[in-house]
Amino acid sequence: MDEESNGLFGFNGVERRFNAMFIELSIRLFVIGFLAYWTFIIIQPFAAMIVWSVVLAVAFDPVFEKVSGWLGGRPILAAALMTIAGLVLIIGPVTWMGVGVIDPLKGVLAGFENGDLSVPPPPEAVKDWPLIGDWLFSYWELASTNIHGALAQILPQLKPVGEYLLAGARNAGLGTLKFLLSVALAGFLLASGPQLLVGIRALARRIDPTNGDKFVNLAGDTINAVSRGVMGLSLMQAVIGGLGMSLAGVPGASLLTLAILVLGIVQIGPLLIVAPVIFWAWTHMTTGPALALTICMATVNYMDNVLKPFLLAHGLSTPMGVIFIGVIGGVLAHGVAGLFVGPVVLAVVWELGKAWIADDLDETRNDAAAESPLSSSQTLSISAKD
Repeated sequence: MDEESNGLFGFNGVERRFNAMFIELSIRLFVIGFLAYWTFIIIQPFAAMIVWSVVLAVAFDPVFEKVSGWLGGRPILAAALMTIAGLVLIIGPVTWMGVGVIDPLKGVLAGFENGDLSVPPPPEAVKDWPLIGDWLFSYWELASTNIHGALAQILPQLKPVGEYLLAGARNAGLGTLKFLLSVALAGFLLASGPQLLVGIRALARRIDPTNGDKFVNLAGDTINAVSRGVMGLSLMQAVIGGLGMSLAGVPGASLLTLAILVLGIVQIGPLLIVAPVIFWAWTHMTTGPALALTICMATVNYMDNVLKPFLLAHGLSTPMGVIFIGVIGGVLAHGVAGLFVGPVVLAVVWELGKAWIADDLDETRNDAAAESPLSSSQTLSISAKD
């Protein structure tokens, strides 16, 4: 009876210890998960800003090292100067493009209110268009004589579009503010870059002791390749093209500059903008200015062929589709900042995933070769007999 009681109590004691350990582990996991979730909720609105500041810090680290050396090894002063220069270089073009977008809209609204906005009458050939010819001709004719009445007919359909445009304008303003804040945050990251890199490498080794350092180096190389070979080159093309179009008085120069930037990032190229601008130059300008603008826009178009091989000297095998999805998804998720953050993040994930899969494939091939029924010596002897 005593042995049975001891056995029973011994079993209950082990069970109680197991239950206590399970409850303690559950509480720890709950606390860790709650803190992780709470941290994510706090950081989530600033995720794009943080990622873009990291990208800027990595991309400009070589320049930062040189500036710090010129200043006698003063990293804080170098980071402050680079931050101020970055803000000045960003605020100017952003303001110019914003004014260029807003001014034409103001002109259209002013003309509509004053009655100066006029629509030419439709050509008779519009009636012969299939399906919509008669309706389009009658509506166009109404707009040419009574534009207020024509707009009143489609006002209910235009209301959702207007609300979407207003929401887009608000998001663009917020995205620009986040973009400027990310430049300021990048200055702090540059000043404390070595300490942060040590921490990142330690975390990577904790996650993957074998390949942690290699993945950190690969992520840095990918950020440099995308930021310099894709983002940097696209910005150079946009700046040169925008300056040339602005000096030449090309209509909608700011919007065309933004289009050059976007087309460069998605790897389509600026030819879709360059060709019409050159055509406009030779039809609206004298020979000298038209030739100057043509040289400027041709330089913008062929910068891809000349500079990209040097900027991507280490190679960037990320497909254009990944970059394109990164641009579109980044803009939809984070506004202006997402235009730059999206492709960089997807490129890094793509390259890391490819390297990870490549390591597994190499291990699989080595295991298959080791388990092959024919050894290398047997293979050689069979080949000799044949």
